[in-house]
Amino acid sequence: MRSYSPFLGIVLASRCLAADVPSNVQSFYDGIKSAGSCSKKLSEGFYAHDDGPNTFFYCGDHLDDYQVIYLQGTGGAMADMDIDCDGEQHGKGDDGRCGPSDDTQSQTSFEDTVASYNKGVTDLNAFVHPYVVFGNVGSKGSFDPQSKGVEPLSLMAVVCGGKMFYGIWGDENGDDGPKAVIGEASISMATFCFGNSVNGNSGHDETDVLYIAFTGEDAVPGAGAAWDADSATDFESSIKSLGDKLIQRIGDGSGTTISSLNPILPATTLKTLTKSSSAGAPTSTGNCSWPGHCAGKSHIGCE
Repeated sequence: MRSYSPFLGIVLASRCLAADVPSNVQSFYDGIKSAGSCSKKLSEGFYAHDDGPNTFFYCGDHLDDYQVIYLQGTGGAMADMDIDCDGEQHGKGDDGRCGPSDDTQSQTSFEDTVASYNKGVTDLNAFVHPYVVFGNVGSKGSFDPQSKGVEPLSLMAVVCGGKMFYGIWGDENGDDGPKAVIGEASISMATFCFGNSVNGNSGHDETDVLYIAFTGEDAVPGAGAAWDADSATDFESSIKSLGDKLIQRIGDGSGTTISSLNPILPATTLKTLTKSSSAGAPTSTGNCSWPGHCAGKSHIGCE
């Protein structure tokens, strides 16, 4: 098995040192943990491990105030991080660590949308794009994040190992295993979080990882992201300014409402947080809050 070059190792180490968890997100994390479990379960009965209990949920406790969805268990548990190697195979950054994986697929859920950005990239690359596997399809258990306003390839924040990183919602959990499981991310996201020791068959088993999905079209980086980046660090850098805007939605985890955060939110972002009374999902009523996120996809108010 090959390892990262010394130069890339230095880059990743430097990036990890800089990925401190913002105080409001840390308070949110601590609040979720101390609450113990979810009050507004959007879908339940999922497993973190095949041999564990089915006590994990997609949680909507802060869907109305922060416009976020996250994974949570009981007793303060959140989610683990299994390794996903789906998408483009043997492409940029491939160092052989996906070799041990026995369930790799050559495509991800939103490959057509990736290709529509016309960046010379036909699908996600697990070594370059730090994506999260979010949502479940199949007969063993299902939840479609789009039903609650989360857009494909939208930005997600991941709190792991005392750090925070930005990625995208890039794939869904299928029916390929014996049970409906949650808690999985691309190998590049796992490397950000836990270093080069992770591989296609060995991730992070502790249920202390918080995956935060943001609702609304203003959470989609679109063609403005560096889909053709050479490294995960470069890709994450291209969506950082969007992520920094989105996490301003989050209060201290004790129920602070979005209206109390208005002074620090850009006006264009506030417009996109308007809720649709019929569908319950955010709609955009103004100009694009993220340069480039309209490219490659038609958005309300962005044509």
